[in-house]
Amino acid sequence: MLLLLLGIIFLHLAALVLLFVSTIVSVWTTGESTTSDLWINCTTSGCSPASTGEWIQSVQAVMILSIIFSCLSLFLFFCQLFTLQKGGRFFLTGTFQILASLFVMSGAIIYTVMSPEWVPEGNSFGYSYILAWVAFPLALISGLIYVILRKRE
Repeated sequence: MLLLLLGIIFLHLAALVLLFVSTIVSVWTTGESTTSDLWINCTTSGCSPASTGEWIQSVQAVMILSIIFSCLSLFLFFCQLFTLQKGGRFFLTGTFQILASLFVMSGAIIYTVMSPEWVPEGNSFGYSYILAWVAFPLALISGLIYVILRKRE
């Protein structure tokens, strides 16, 4: 049981780290001389704030919400680990983690659909964008494991 708990915590922390990195690092799109992310656009001549369009603000919001819900889920897991009765399920923890995964998926989908209007020709998606997509199944899987998991002595 201890190995299972450590594995679940490791999976959760891996998803949380991916969420943090994908939200903070400025490589959602990259080109020969430019990089862009949710917050700032950089070229070889300098950096400027990201577009103020509603779609980029919604991506920013859902990515931040995914981090908040994933952190809350980890906190709730530790609280429920010590307070939940034997045989109880971690429904609240799982729900928060599944919501975090849905938020990151929504943000990545919005960015995928709207970025062709904003990203210059020749640019491609960067590693932060890919990390956001990798964080989605990790968070979803850990949320489903939390829902299925029962507390044992």
